[in-house]
Amino acid sequence: MRTTVGIIGGGPAGLLLARLLHRTGVDCVVMESRTREYAEQRQRAGMLEQGTVDALRECDAAGRLDAEGLIHHGIELRFDRERHHIDFPALTGGRTVTIYAQTEIVKDLIAFQLADGPPLLFEAEAIAIEKPDSDAPVVRFVHEGREQTLSCDYVVGCDGSHGIARDAFPDGASHTYAHDYPYSWLGILADVPPSCEELIYARGDGGFALHSMRSPSVSRLYLQVPNGTVADDWPDERIWDELAARFAIDGDWRLERGPVTSKSVTTMRSYVHEPMRYGRLFLAGDAAHIVPPTGAKGLNLAVSDVRVLARGFAALHRTGSAQLLDRYSELCLDRVWQATRFSYDMTRMLHAQPDGDVFDHRVQLARLRRITASRHAAAELAANYTGLPLSL
Repeated sequence: MRTTVGIIGGGPAGLLLARLLHRTGVDCVVMESRTREYAEQRQRAGMLEQGTVDALRECDAAGRLDAEGLIHHGIELRFDRERHHIDFPALTGGRTVTIYAQTEIVKDLIAFQLADGPPLLFEAEAIAIEKPDSDAPVVRFVHEGREQTLSCDYVVGCDGSHGIARDAFPDGASHTYAHDYPYSWLGILADVPPSCEELIYARGDGGFALHSMRSPSVSRLYLQVPNGTVADDWPDERIWDELAARFAIDGDWRLERGPVTSKSVTTMRSYVHEPMRYGRLFLAGDAAHIVPPTGAKGLNLAVSDVRVLARGFAALHRTGSAQLLDRYSELCLDRVWQATRFSYDMTRMLHAQPDGDVFDHRVQLARLRRITASRHAAAELAANYTGLPLSL
């Protein structure tokens, strides 16, 4: 097989890149190691920055998003049994965020690609990237029971933190920076209408809690728990009781309860791989960076990566200039580190520190009070949460 851009990974990053390339006349092939059913059911993020929504609209992939997505004009911070609204449009000149599950984005993009897009191979496991520093890199993969090769002009690794793409960088060609957090998230999906109109970020006495949603009838909620927690050790009633305690405020508000349909535990980690390019191999999304979910940046960073890549490939196709592609790592890493900083700050501000003391607790409350009392501080949070502008 032969193509211009070989894309490893059929998640939202790889699929959106393929859609953007197809619309600009650049041919590509997407290899996804899992089945279509698995890819469409992977539970991941659900909060989309303004720029992510704009990107899906630009490539005519936002029909269902516009019909079913839930536009949010802010978030609510809760601490000391008080509630404080952060008004995004008022603080950012009109920017909002949208709740639309990553699983739905993947379903939409797969449907578009299978209907009229470039080749999308399911159960195609990439096993090696050869000659990434040459003019003709090759991806070896297994599909339909036999090993095959894909010759490319460029390779893009959208294969996540456990994929092969970043391992194709030779020793000494990259550096990694990582930070592990001393707590995890216990997350649930529940068949109950959300108890709030916008996301609630709560700093309760027992630790952090987040109230989100997937639809008007499905709630998504999270609890800070110790590392090593097993989800099945938390009965449903215990989860609801702890959530209610952490969301508690003085006033008339109640957490609605309902059937829990799934439970999972997510570890918290920050990770950055530098650079995001070696020769003609590019990394995008979780292959290059991971952030804790507190700031809702993971999916949105992946989208900003592929928007830069797509414009770079379009410029090369249209004018023959590789100038934008040559700046890919530089442009993306600046945004990645800002998102990493924001996610770290949000996480540290809202989570109870296992080794912390009363001093740490009071500093966290001081940070929260600064945000809720200062328009400047609130505007900084809102600007980062809704997404910093893409600079090219």
